[in-house]
Amino acid sequence: MEAHYDALVIGGGVIGASTAYQLSKMGYKVAILEKNQIGCEASGAAAGILGAQAEIDEEGPLLELAIRSRALFPNLVAELKEKTNIDVELIQKGLLKVATTEAEANVLQDKAERHRRWDSDVRWLSPDAASEAEPLLTPDTYGAISIPKDGQLMPAKLTHALAHGALYHQAAIYENCHVHHFIYDNKKVVGVRTSAGNFYSDQVMVSAGAWTKELVAAIHPKHLFPIKGECISLTTNQPSIQKTIFLDEGFYIVPKAGGRVVIGATKRAHDYTKHVSAEAIEFLISKAISLVPSLANASFEKAWAGLRPQTVDGWPYLGQHPELDNVYLACGHYRNGILLSAITGKIMAEQMMGEHPKHSFFTAFRLQREMEGTY
Repeated sequence: MEAHYDALVIGGGVIGASTAYQLSKMGYKVAILEKNQIGCEASGAAAGILGAQAEIDEEGPLLELAIRSRALFPNLVAELKEKTNIDVELIQKGLLKVATTEAEANVLQDKAERHRRWDSDVRWLSPDAASEAEPLLTPDTYGAISIPKDGQLMPAKLTHALAHGALYHQAAIYENCHVHHFIYDNKKVVGVRTSAGNFYSDQVMVSAGAWTKELVAAIHPKHLFPIKGECISLTTNQPSIQKTIFLDEGFYIVPKAGGRVVIGATKRAHDYTKHVSAEAIEFLISKAISLVPSLANASFEKAWAGLRPQTVDGWPYLGQHPELDNVYLACGHYRNGILLSAITGKIMAEQMMGEHPKHSFFTAFRLQREMEGTY
């Protein structure tokens, strides 16, 4: 097979699908090349928390990017539902970031004050107020930050909605298509060689998660790596929590439709395996029951693992390749791929279409920061 496109997107996760959707909506002839199936890696394994202020505490470009992306979701999911009839189950009932010790409470109260500068609805709740806000939460807390705008959705459905949205705008999707390497003409990338044949394109974007470094030599292997996250889900016929419960360490309990609850996640760096250990299951269940005691009566549904792409400094790589003018990168989103997918797709599409990024902080995520010795 040989085909020519305006843009090739390598990687069919939520970042690649979002960019392909935005490009195709703008009239580009786009193809997504996915080595397995759409959304089969980190995008399908995520819990789907849109935790702009739960996940990111440090003020700066990443927090601003996250808050801007969070604001895009209501309109985006409505747009996708109209075009694809896929309901991504966006829930906007807020999040409680809970303190389990007095020391944590002191830290979180300071964080609450900082976050109020970004969102006046954020507030600190006393233990009694936290129990009132979420009655199934254990009364043995030291309070919580209430973040009403941090929502959640079904990440696999979002990824498929974006991919189907791209199809709606005449994009092509090639699954089980393993990209071997770039095709060059006078030091310019003109296409890619794949297991399904050669594809040619004016532009290429690589969004292959932790595997991006296999194609892009400019990324040092130690600077982009997987962190395996193990998760479980429970089901219950009893009343369930309404708000997402989140701890500063990154542990979460996320209520889904139909009495399903997603609990996660462990952090195992440089681990490419997908098995879930008994130790992880025991830890997740025990932690969840300590926070929401009624989950002791829930039924175990399943366990799974995802490989989240992380960078050394925790910020994603977004933008043009430093040496190849028509190659772009969008990878390294770690725990925030679902959250950042909305704005990443828009930013990457705008840049690939020759528009100057509208966000002054965009340069903070350039790959060149790795090459400038900032690590």
